[in-house]
Amino acid sequence: MKLQGKSAIVTGGGRDIGRACAVKLASEGANVAINYFASSAGAEQAVAEIEALGGKAIAVQGDLNRPADVQALVARTVEAFGGVDVLVNNAGGLIARKTIAEMSLEHWQAVMDLNLTSTFLMIKECLPHMSAGAIINMASQAARDGGGAGAVAYATSKGAVMTMTRGLAKELGPEIRVNALCPGMIDTDFHNIHTAEAARRGFEAAAPLKRQGVSDDVANLVLFLACDDAAFITGASVDINGGVLFS
Repeated sequence: MKLQGKSAIVTGGGRDIGRACAVKLASEGANVAINYFASSAGAEQAVAEIEALGGKAIAVQGDLNRPADVQALVARTVEAFGGVDVLVNNAGGLIARKTIAEMSLEHWQAVMDLNLTSTFLMIKECLPHMSAGAIINMASQAARDGGGAGAVAYATSKGAVMTMTRGLAKELGPEIRVNALCPGMIDTDFHNIHTAEAARRGFEAAAPLKRQGVSDDVANLVLFLACDDAAFITGASVDINGGVLFS
């Protein structure tokens, strides 16, 4: 068990990639705090699945743009499990596709807060409880290529997550490793909502692996970066996109 006795927080853990990460970390022995905003059923189901396998997990609702909710999430985790060894900053989203010409300042700020400020708040709150361990931030292929139409705010926020990852790797090492993931087309509600079906079929045709990714593909990589198998990797932003973009 690669994470036996360790404690993890997974934000946005009620569905899709976050839920898969929570279950995957628990499968290797981690105690897991699952944060969710609206996906209460998925979070509770993940807790039940983990407990059925003999693990320990809690579900904690919270808006991670609210410092009080961030503080409550970390406090609940420390109370339940004694500390934080792994932080997976998965919460985030596109909100809506808008060009710069039609974008309000309020929309821009909301996207930045959702993807970037929440990551900052979580890391800052967890650090006093992390003597060592790993932080995994969720960036995006959009941070590499600028994103699709109407996604410039999202792509910019995820590019900032990559830069934060590099800076923190230098600031927090050697005790804490900090890495990021850059997922491409993963079959999740994100793309169910924001990406046309024709674009998804086009991705599959263009990708060397000829398919979209699934949440477990990402969770497997999160597990690798969270444990000692990745002991000499920090400051990296790892692509996971089926080969459609090389960096």
